[in-house]
Amino acid sequence: MDLIVDNRQKEIQIDEEMIDLLKKTVLQCLKTEGRELDYEISISFVDDNEIRLLNKQYRGIDKATDVLSFSMLTGDEVIKHSLPILLGDIVISVQSALRQSNEFGHTLEREIVYLTMHSMLHLLGYDHLNKEDKKQMREREKEIMKLLGIFKNNCDVGV
Repeated sequence: MDLIVDNRQKEIQIDEEMIDLLKKTVLQCLKTEGRELDYEISISFVDDNEIRLLNKQYRGIDKATDVLSFSMLTGDEVIKHSLPILLGDIVISVQSALRQSNEFGHTLEREIVYLTMHSMLHLLGYDHLNKEDKKQMREREKEIMKLLGIFKNNCDVGV
């Protein structure tokens, strides 16, 4: 598995420890879904201004968000593919992640792990547009966070 990390913001340093944590998160998502590990995924860290522009350009929503997922696969391609393959791009607003970690009372690391895992599930075909899909996605999120040793109000990342 190749993980490409692009830090385009200046507020928070993204160190090797964080990158290792992201790799473990991505690998756990792939393993939990029973997927091969020969994927390429990129994670970009941006500020609220950049993610707002991306959100407006690609979703028609003129406001900042915490994370965006850009899948390179659609439908059956997510399941059937020849390896290696570019799975997609994850874009995380560090400013939003920091605000949310403070709001929810946990660490920035935990919030970034959650956003990465949430976005990976989108890249793997999950969505939350209706109640049933949202329930399915939330159950999978809880399962993966538990496997990573990260719980709702746990401030320590246990992977």
